[in-house]
Amino acid sequence: MGVLALLTWLVVAVPARADKVDELLDALQVDSMLGIMRTEGMSFGGELAGDMLPGGSSAPWESLLSQIYDPEKMHTVVRTGFSGAIADTDPEPLIAFFSSDLGRRIVELELAAREAMIDDAVEEAARQSYREIKDNEGPRLDQIRRFVEVNDLLEANVTGALNASFKFYSGLVDGGGLQLSEGDILSDVWSQEKETREDTREWLYAFLLLAYEPLEDEELDAYIALSETTQGRALNRALFAGFNAMYDEISYALGLAAAQQMQQQDL
Repeated sequence: MGVLALLTWLVVAVPARADKVDELLDALQVDSMLGIMRTEGMSFGGELAGDMLPGGSSAPWESLLSQIYDPEKMHTVVRTGFSGAIADTDPEPLIAFFSSDLGRRIVELELAAREAMIDDAVEEAARQSYREIKDNEGPRLDQIRRFVEVNDLLEANVTGALNASFKFYSGLVDGGGLQLSEGDILSDVWSQEKETREDTREWLYAFLLLAYEPLEDEELDAYIALSETTQGRALNRALFAGFNAMYDEISYALGLAAAQQMQQQDL
């Protein structure tokens, strides 16, 4: 069956069964993405220790990070948020797309780009490539812009980042590592909005350009067409529901863990 034929389904409101939710998550290779996110998180945790803990990273801190970025816990949170958000959507067309040759290739390209950008040099090169073309007009950049707009990727990612920052500060305060009111936290987080937006925009476009560079224009158009369907929009909302819930929990746990380590080192 051709890719475009996959996009001609009749939209029917059929609730997603639990087994179909798992089948869709498998087709999206969510566990592979969580493994990459765990590697990112462990690296970020090391940098966080260097910035916030007098002694930097340590064996106890690494142990805490390993517990926070536990793959099974991460999967459980993502699946719960994802399944709740997609419960009223028929997942069959999505499973069909991401099980097709093109769908599998797109997922693999996204995973490869995400993993490659763990390397600071690769990330900077990807960002620089975007900086060099961001003010220009071109068919591929126009496609990426449309993909970002259709999926509301910039706003959703900025909101997720700011919420995660709020959770981190809340964890620090609740753990006794910082004394701030909720209003102070909100004010501090909101003051980061412009910088967060610009950094998120640059990372997002750098990532998408890197990931989809091997795709033909018509292949990326087919993916955009999927994103514009009722099921595609539901998938996007469900992914953000699952992953944002995970990042919120992780950020709060990181704040608590950092506060604990700060207090122990002060003794």
